[in-house]
Amino acid sequence: MSDTAMSYDVNSLEAHWMPFSANRDFKKNPRMVVKSEGMYMWDYKGGQVIDGSSALFCTPAGHGRREIAEAVYNQMLNNDYAPHFQLGHPGSFELAERVCRLLPDDFNHLFFTNSGSESVETAIKVILAYQRARGEAQRNRLISRERAYHGVNMGGVSLAGMVRNRETFGLTLPNISLIRHTWTEDQRFSKGQPKTGAELAMDLDRIAENLGGSTLAAVFIEPVAGSTGTLVPPVGYLEKIREICDKHGMLLVFDEVITGFGRMGTPFATQKFNVKPDIITMAKALTNGAIPMGGVAVTDEIYDTVTNAAPENAIEFFHGYTYSAHPAACAAGIATQKIYETEGLFENAAALEPYFLDAIFSLQDHPMVADVRGIGMMGGIEVHPEGAPGKRGGELQKKMFWNGLHVKWTGDNGIIAPAFVAERKHIDEIIDKFRKTLDQMM
Repeated sequence: MSDTAMSYDVNSLEAHWMPFSANRDFKKNPRMVVKSEGMYMWDYKGGQVIDGSSALFCTPAGHGRREIAEAVYNQMLNNDYAPHFQLGHPGSFELAERVCRLLPDDFNHLFFTNSGSESVETAIKVILAYQRARGEAQRNRLISRERAYHGVNMGGVSLAGMVRNRETFGLTLPNISLIRHTWTEDQRFSKGQPKTGAELAMDLDRIAENLGGSTLAAVFIEPVAGSTGTLVPPVGYLEKIREICDKHGMLLVFDEVITGFGRMGTPFATQKFNVKPDIITMAKALTNGAIPMGGVAVTDEIYDTVTNAAPENAIEFFHGYTYSAHPAACAAGIATQKIYETEGLFENAAALEPYFLDAIFSLQDHPMVADVRGIGMMGGIEVHPEGAPGKRGGELQKKMFWNGLHVKWTGDNGIIAPAFVAERKHIDEIIDKFRKTLDQMM
């Protein structure tokens, strides 16, 4: 063994700069996961932890699916990598076709990325290329919302309405405006879509009138805002946004990185709310979290406009990633889509929704709980802050883990989003451990 190898400290936690983490605090008492299967994970001390948030909303088929692992293994032995710049491999075309079957009729084209952040970045480029190709290059202004999360690349950070994700970096893209989000005080403890707040869509109309609708390229909307704490759109809100986009000639982008692939009990949120966008971004559950992958689906009209603007033998869209449609990721994606279909997991999610929502709303009587929101298989539990915003939520996340429950927290909002393989007993266990941890913090 070389001196270099002998000097390597396998117990050191210093080399990895962890994302979205309090690194110094974590390393004092690390919450290390060493195994995962089904609805559970195991920590390095041997403790069993029920996964209440599908990891980061990306494992709806549960952990440890051998079908996915075997598909990736076989693919790596057969063809480990093929670049998609002027070359191809069969898996990407099969996966794209499978995903497009889940989308509205005129979504027949999918551009692959490696994450939700890259999907949003790609969508921005698609939008600008489309507007230029149709002779409207002056349409270069984008609209997003307060409390929005659209990934961490500079385009997504510029669209961000979660201030802490943006303020550290200062420099962001120009020509971006934010409208208000939909949550209001009178919506507290609304199960499903709130009855009030649809009029907030008129912010978009006012922006268009003030800036000139002919300068607006697109508006980015999370059908259900996930990372900020599950903000559900009011009845009629998304329909009004669609009308305003049509009125001013804007594209509507649904960021479905969290809501895609069954989280709403339907393939995508576009079907849940019966509102059709022009572009859909996706990631996370595309491969059940097994391999990083994302995608951008566009209507036929957008694809045809961009591709037909260039000569037939020329590159039409100067964008892509080295690992776009990586063979292993495609194999994982195909295996995942087969699981969703053969096991009827989207239907499972729809059937479990009423029980799940009743369960999370049972927490509204707890004195620490400020609000409960939920739709589909996704709920937000907001607690009253204590001290600095997010301090109590951060402590709850740590205590829940050692109490045998993983829940993703953003500030003082816990986001519960179980896998679709969950049974009622798993929902009960999640809520029971959630309540017990709240009691301990009183």
